[in-house]
Amino acid sequence: MTTPLLILIAGPYRSGTGDDPDLMAANLARLEEAAWPIFRAGHVPMIGEWVALPVLRSAGATGVTDPLAEQVMYPTAQRLLQHCDAVLRLPGESTGADQDVTIARERGIPVYTALEEIPGCGAPAGAR
Repeated sequence: MTTPLLILIAGPYRSGTGDDPDLMAANLARLEEAAWPIFRAGHVPMIGEWVALPVLRSAGATGVTDPLAEQVMYPTAQRLLQHCDAVLRLPGESTGADQDVTIARERGIPVYTALEEIPGCGAPAGAR
């Protein structure tokens, strides 16, 4: 690998949580678990919520149930995907993650479904 890839990690965040903040935090932590292996392989991991949540807070929204969230959450991922080189789609039902995959395929960029598929991520899970 010569050029690092910007890889969007897509999977459930709000889906299936009933908007429970603890469950959403657990989902975000699950997405973030993929960040280190991607970074270790020489790439740049990205999660839409890393951008969308601060934007939402700075706009004065009260959280993901605020009406303003519709204008921020999915659009953030759509804009990020204009810059990403690939998507890692983690398991689990997620309308947003499915939309990310659709956009990625329309753009002709790779959609990975396992870390091992990403160039350089074939190292054992415990390797540092």
